[in-house]
Amino acid sequence: MSAPDPVDGLGDAARPGSGEVTATVIVNAPAERVFAAFLNWEKQSDWIPFTKVRVVRGDGGEGSLVEAVTALGPAVLRDEMQVVKINAPYELRVVHCGKVLQGPGTMRCTAMSGDRTQVVMHEWFHLPAGPVGKLAWPVLWPGSKLSLTGALKKFGRLVEEGKLP
Repeated sequence: MSAPDPVDGLGDAARPGSGEVTATVIVNAPAERVFAAFLNWEKQSDWIPFTKVRVVRGDGGEGSLVEAVTALGPAVLRDEMQVVKINAPYELRVVHCGKVLQGPGTMRCTAMSGDRTQVVMHEWFHLPAGPVGKLAWPVLWPGSKLSLTGALKKFGRLVEEGKLP
């Protein structure tokens, strides 16, 4: 008998959706430091705009449930993620499993020469609202891409300045 798959019980949320976003940044720090900074869940609130991040269940490692609540004025978006794989210092995999945001996501760190690290975040969201969501995605995608890229750039600056982890 084999161990259960970490995405068991997550149903459709574990499958890639049609809303895909990728962002990349180069950080002037070793991969181990960059990865540790990324896994400091609560500190993600320092670099993701308008968002508070916390571990709801577990210790932040595999099997943990992490919540990110983004509030802009009266609009609030609650994102729940289950941590399904950690391969430090190279890869983190989550599954967004909330009511609105669903789908897998990865963060990969690739060590480069000169103690630099390439960070790539990739998300595959299930688009809400069926066909309407699919029609709206081309309009929403540029904002999602800019937002994710901007957050990653701020993350990189904070790591380089020694403010993370």
